[in-house]
Amino acid sequence: MIAWEFSPIAQQSNRRAVQSHPGRIARRLLGLAFSCLLAGFVPAVANAESAECLKVVTHNVWYGFTKKPAPRHEQWRQWLQTEAPDVVCLQELNGYTPDKLAADAAAWGHKHSVLLKTDGFPTGITSNRPIHDVRRLQTGFHHGLLRCRIGAIWFYVIHFDPSDFQHRIEEAELLWIDIATLPGAEPQIVLAGDFNGFSPADKNHYDSDDRLVPFFRQLDARIDDDRNLNDGRLDYGGIQAILDRGFLDVVAARRTPGEEFIGTFPTPLVNDVDHGSSRRLDYIFVSANLADRVTEAAIIRTEQTEMLSDHLPVTATLRLGDQ
Repeated sequence: MIAWEFSPIAQQSNRRAVQSHPGRIARRLLGLAFSCLLAGFVPAVANAESAECLKVVTHNVWYGFTKKPAPRHEQWRQWLQTEAPDVVCLQELNGYTPDKLAADAAAWGHKHSVLLKTDGFPTGITSNRPIHDVRRLQTGFHHGLLRCRIGAIWFYVIHFDPSDFQHRIEEAELLWIDIATLPGAEPQIVLAGDFNGFSPADKNHYDSDDRLVPFFRQLDARIDDDRNLNDGRLDYGGIQAILDRGFLDVVAARRTPGEEFIGTFPTPLVNDVDHGSSRRLDYIFVSANLADRVTEAAIIRTEQTEMLSDHLPVTATLRLGDQ
């Protein structure tokens, strides 16, 4: 059974709704509660539209707010409180401890959080539902891999190698090795984070960008260990390895013809340094058995989010159905 909870924001909203329309809302909530009891769970929020959905946000927060910390950190916490996600996947939690992550999580109403590690570039996850079956992997991964289960869904918080295309492909293979250990014939999986790789879904855009390849050519020439380019070209292998396993790129799947390309890196927050032209590095992927449950997906680009980090956040909402 999934343990669901009431968030403070939802409680306030529902109190206002009940005060405005007491009879209608009361009947509606009573019916919803009865349906939920039959399904074997208590909803996280008391309204029919959101009780069966799971909102996920992933965000690379840039060096754990150690750079340009104020007022960026507090503005980010307030922004997430307003967004009211159910699950938050985070990268670059530099300098974080489990207690520090828990304090941030509490700011947006989450009681549950897990940190991958306390050194280097940690990833983390927070949730308004209990987190189970936590596994922390570091061998073979540039930054490590965090895996857990929330309800019936397995979450992997991703932060792949930022400068070696071949290593990203190898990290994807290590990811499949762990996925193969999950119980059940068809586990429901969400992969979220900074994949640091190029998607074939964006190839037409990158082919028209005459700045990106020269930028990476310069990086590879300057830094001995960098292998951003594969024989002088952008490499799509890391993301292609995800797609080849049947995972859905939720943002690309919802594009319309002629829609403006939106990258997730870099943002105006770091325009004092040349980071190359805009590209999509941050993704949410879902396993094939969750593909038809995605109701919303987007890169969140606003004036506010452009100044919260050097990466833009990505969000997806899943209909939980009969879990």
